[in-house]
Amino acid sequence: MSMDYYASLENEDKELKAVGLELMFLTPEKCSAEDGITAVELSKRLNIPIDTVKKKLVILKEKNIAIVKGINPKYWSFDQYNFQRLPEDDEIFLLLCSFDDVDFDKFFAY
Repeated sequence: MSMDYYASLENEDKELKAVGLELMFLTPEKCSAEDGITAVELSKRLNIPIDTVKKKLVILKEKNIAIVKGINPKYWSFDQYNFQRLPEDDEIFLLLCSFDDVDFDKFFAY
């Protein structure tokens, strides 16, 4: 791997990764509505300021991997289809696929 790849991992956007992974592993049981989760719910669940969560959701929406339904409130969900079609060298794809520091237990109840 190139040095640029490792440098980008060190400087990765941990909040964007947290929001992206939370959406990616969202199950209907975790949502208060069937259309998805609100930014406020994500903010509380991840303990990240609401303004930061909203900015990260916009980034994911611009990549076409976050779907938004509704106006007030907006419900967010993950678009697995579009995520799988991102180029393998896309920075968001790489960020959400680097699982070295991910605790999967928080996403799944065994």
